[in-house]
Amino acid sequence: MHHNISKSEQNARDCGISLPNAIKGCPKPDTNPANVALHERALTGIFEISKVLADAARLELKLAKVVDLLHSFVQMRHGIIALCDAEGGLDITVASGCGTNGNEPSRSRLPRNAIDQIVTTDTPILAEDIAMHPTFTAADIEVLGASDTVSFIGVPIRVDGNAIGALTLDRVLESRSSYRLDDDVRLLTMIANMVGQTVKLHRFSAADRERTPELEHRLQTKFSDVKHPAPRRKKVHVEGMIGDSPAISALLEKIAVVAKAKTTVLLRGESGTGKELAAKAIHELSPRAKRPFVKLNCAALPETVLESELFGHEKGAFTSAFNSRKGRFELADKGTLFLDEIGEISASFQAKLLRVLQEQEFERVGSNQTIKVDVRVIAATNRNLEEAVARNEFRADLYYRINVVPLLVPALRQRRSDIPLLAAEFLKKFNDENGCTLTFDPRAIEVLMKCEFPGNIRELENCVHRTAILAEGLSIGRNDFACSQGQCFAEALWKCRSGKAALQPPPILPESANLATPPDEAASSAATNPLAGATHPIGARTPDIERVIAAMERCGWVQAKAARLLGLTPRQIGYVLRKYGVEIKRL
Repeated sequence: MHHNISKSEQNARDCGISLPNAIKGCPKPDTNPANVALHERALTGIFEISKVLADAARLELKLAKVVDLLHSFVQMRHGIIALCDAEGGLDITVASGCGTNGNEPSRSRLPRNAIDQIVTTDTPILAEDIAMHPTFTAADIEVLGASDTVSFIGVPIRVDGNAIGALTLDRVLESRSSYRLDDDVRLLTMIANMVGQTVKLHRFSAADRERTPELEHRLQTKFSDVKHPAPRRKKVHVEGMIGDSPAISALLEKIAVVAKAKTTVLLRGESGTGKELAAKAIHELSPRAKRPFVKLNCAALPETVLESELFGHEKGAFTSAFNSRKGRFELADKGTLFLDEIGEISASFQAKLLRVLQEQEFERVGSNQTIKVDVRVIAATNRNLEEAVARNEFRADLYYRINVVPLLVPALRQRRSDIPLLAAEFLKKFNDENGCTLTFDPRAIEVLMKCEFPGNIRELENCVHRTAILAEGLSIGRNDFACSQGQCFAEALWKCRSGKAALQPPPILPESANLATPPDEAASSAATNPLAGATHPIGARTPDIERVIAAMERCGWVQAKAARLLGLTPRQIGYVLRKYGVEIKRL
């Protein structure tokens, strides 16, 4: 011992520092015997797991041993390693006490919703009490033990940066427990990274065995230059969602991934972007595809009717309730319920909806019998829910409940390359419905590509149909569009939103007024009457308020006389007076 201390002092003097100063600059080690023991056990456990993963056994056996070894140095009740295949389904699942996998009994005891969310979002889940965490459904809580206070930790298993599975454990929360959840998250993340590397090597070697000897030899000569990226997902096609732009392709890929889980989805985007189509695509790509897809626009109904529509009612529950009726939640049992414009529901109804989403149970209006359902909820809104929560217009707990997996549906101006495909589809639909053979001139597509379309796809469809109706030839040219003629009021709406000068509709002047005044008289009238010909933003010849008041005072507050004096109609004079709140004097 004395020899070791002397050697350390000699090394410190060689570096030009004194041993006390060197020791003073080092971080003070944790001397708590309990913590030291925990760290030593964790280090020993990681060492044993590394030996197991380096073994030449089958992958299923290795993973089963890893889960069993976790019991030796981590406080846990159940441990699970779940791996997904390229399509997102469960490929290998091992749990504590199971040697090989693939057995249905073990899979039926999995917290599927939590595992799906870990893989889908590629983020860990740390729940001190699963009963208070929004991720866990009633089925998950029952699997993990509804009678106890259960903690849950789950981390993703990654290969080349992509989540391909999850490593989870749960334990009964005890006040005397000396384990810290954040320490266990770091420990499980280390083990999950080791498992991910083992899975990557296993899959590579399995694929390598299937190659022909000639290809294998060629790859071995260039192995140092070869990279093995994660397999790309096959292109997703959804009926009704047209386009191949990067924005819509990315959305379709996310839809294909999210559809396989039961997780609640929140679709966000501007009005007219196709959120309902996205919701239907999630349903059709999910395991619930053969079950009902029920939709409801929450903004279209008052609160009392909305409660009856969603939860149903019993006979005699209110005046017009002549028969019992199932609500949308019951109709969507084992299927999907799409709640559009969820940001428009009242604060009182938000509390009722929160309970149904949390517990998957409710009572019909006029009944005390509780009904349990299994419904996947997809919500949609074009509102900024974060601002609504900040203004206390939307409940924060409901926001957290529905905002599990948010998907943003891109606006049409963010996917301009899809406009020609969409316009062609809408024109084809118009031709089929009306027996026409209209086509687009190439320059007409250029006009559409330059439009902003604040109403998005819905506005594009209306624009195509309106132009097709009014087109005079067999093809639609650039001059057939309203925007080429200065009559596109959607463009004016976009300019208003952008803070630019907006297009305003010109006043409709009677033809008799134009014909009654010869050009020379009009010129002389303008020269003698400074009020005539004044302009105002509401129209080409509408005067400003000062000139209107001057004309009214001059004419004894008679609108017809003032209108003749200014060369306008009495209706225009009345509009200006009402707009500026001018009270008409009675002389």
